[in-house]
Amino acid sequence: MLVQGITGREGSFHTKQMLDYGTRIVAGVTPGKGGTEVYGIPVYDTVAEALKEHDVDASIIFVPAKFATDAMFEAIDNGISLVVTITEHIPVMDMLRVKRYAKLKGSRIIGPNCPGIIVPEEVNLGIFPPRAFRKGKVGIVSRSGTLTYEIAEIIKRDFGQSTVIGIGGDPIVGTTLDEVVEMFDKDPETEEIVIVGEIGGTMEEKVAKMKKEGKISKKIVAYIAGMTAPKEKRMGHAGAVVYMGMGTFESKIRAFKEAGIPVATTPYDILKLL
Repeated sequence: MLVQGITGREGSFHTKQMLDYGTRIVAGVTPGKGGTEVYGIPVYDTVAEALKEHDVDASIIFVPAKFATDAMFEAIDNGISLVVTITEHIPVMDMLRVKRYAKLKGSRIIGPNCPGIIVPEEVNLGIFPPRAFRKGKVGIVSRSGTLTYEIAEIIKRDFGQSTVIGIGGDPIVGTTLDEVVEMFDKDPETEEIVIVGEIGGTMEEKVAKMKKEGKISKKIVAYIAGMTAPKEKRMGHAGAVVYMGMGTFESKIRAFKEAGIPVATTPYDILKLL
């Protein structure tokens, strides 16, 4: 793994947490800091220089927002297949360009504004608190960072998790809910799927349509945040807003129920529905 922005406060802190979890981080990148080290990990000025010395499967980005778009393009241009972007406040139009370019080049972006990916007891490529996770058979995909940790903690003892992915709360994300659900449906380590959605956008309705059409065979349990959120007001996440009646709490609940997907009223109800 590669950490872009490894010398910054967030980058260095979470690099230590990921190393302690067992994640194999081989290099970091911060322009102007090449030749230094962070926790014994060599730092390079560019991704290209790091790749001359190390084999890298994935990159995680902690670069400030005004530089994060360039960091993603740099990772994609150097052929890194998985790019996890923790940074928030990336402009929507910039993210549209990155998403299109990543698809063209065959890279997958997770995020931005996301907690990352964790495979419990194997690898933490993100900012997840390890105490909430135990190896198991439930795949969790979420638009909310904090709710992800809480729900993972609730199901930890009885079920554990196969893989947990936070896709981020922005209007444009590199990987969508339905894409992750399709991957979980094909994953032999995952037996059931938990979706943590929220108001805004139509990703939840798309998953419901896939389930209704029989394109997803595994059991899905859902929770939607934002039951009491007012319309036309952004709630925390940039993508959590209802405009022109689209992406309402009610439309998502209705779509899930029509598809036969049980919907939890509170995060604690997920345990009963699995």
